Amino acid sequence: MSNQKIQKPTLTGQRFKTRKRDEKKVFDPTQFQETIVQGLNQTGSDLDAVAKFLDASGAKLDYRRYAETLFDILVAGGMLAPGGTLSDDLTRTEFCLFTAQEDLETMQAYAQLLLFLKGFTESERNKLAMLTGILLANGNISASILNSLYNENLVKEGVSAAFAVKLFKSWIHEKDINSVAGSLRKVGMDNRLLELFPANKRSCEHFSKYFTDAGLKELSDFARNQQAIGSRKELQKDLQEQMERGDAFKDIIASAREEMKKNNISEQTMIGIVWTSVMSYVEWNKKEELVTEQAIKHLKQYSPLLKAFTSQGASEILLLVKMQEYCYDNIHFMNSFQKIVVLLYKADVLSEEAILKWYTEAHVAKGRSVFLEQMKKFVEWLKNAEEGEHGLHFTLVR
Repeated sequence: MSNQKIQKPTLTGQRFKTRKRDEKKVFDPTQFQETIVQGLNQTGSDLDAVAKFLDASGAKLDYRRYAETLFDILVAGGMLAPGGTLSDDLTRTEFCLFTAQEDLETMQAYAQLLLFLKGFTESERNKLAMLTGILLANGNISASILNSLYNENLVKEGVSAAFAVKLFKSWIHEKDINSVAGSLRKVGMDNRLLELFPANKRSCEHFSKYFTDAGLKELSDFARNQQAIGSRKELQKDLQEQMERGDAFKDIIASAREEMKKNNISEQTMIGIVWTSVMSYVEWNKKEELVTEQAIKHLKQYSPLLKAFTSQGASEILLLVKMQEYCYDNIHFMNSFQKIVVLLYKADVLSEEAILKWYTEAHVAKGRSVFLEQMKKFVEWLKNAEEGEHGLHFTLVR
């Protein structure tokens, strides 16, 4: 019998590698924490550096899958164990909400955590949005934290608009639209609401439909009103620039009418803009006895521009009210009102009917007794003049 050892049979053949798409990634929050915490500790306390690190890491780490762990780290410094305690055997970071200084400015900086909304689930985002809305309504945090919602990626993926719906609903439910408007104005964000959408959807119409459908018509109306105010300010600026360049009246009028059509601006609104532009264009003399003469000369020159936008009686009334308010608010013009009215009447900018209606019922409270007294003799002349005599010069009061 041979002492030679018998070899055991072996299996031979090709070993197949598992395709990467078939491999299941192991859920390892501990390793995720170690990676994030190490990066945070290396960046130090520089918030900009921290934001850049977290933004860059989001391309490699699955924030959505580890949303709860990420939230624990940013708020408490590390992953929370059952009972809400921090594990002692894991590395912690000092860059977290709980170790930050206890002052409003620091808390507002930490509120920029909204940048990483993509990492949270829809339910988590909704809860955070509702809580943020309540805190904003009660003045616990500044509306400046909403700058985070204008992050390009959040806007592109629709996260910002969806988050804003929950946030503003919560805010308005807690307070009202006036609270929202006031807070947004304080931080210069009242004209930026349309930026919650990508450039190809950034229109008043899209914003209005989206938020109205979501039950936020008040916010839609506010945004539309802000856009209208912005358009009017831009139009006034353009008018003043055209006047400074010395553009022909026909060109200024054509340009203004085009803007009226484009932005759905009424003639009543337009005459108010034109009046403000005309009166803001010149530096007025500080001496009362000289400013009237200067105003008459200036307005005589620009009367064709005013006439172009007073084709309706309502526009004439609005112009008279604007004139009344201007002369009251600018004390050097208190004695100029009647002379300006007479000038514009002679230039066919103002009609007899509009002047009489303003005098009897359409005037406002500002300087009422002074201006009505100034206008008394001219109004009597209008009422008593024979048909066809209204084109004659009014000489009773100069």
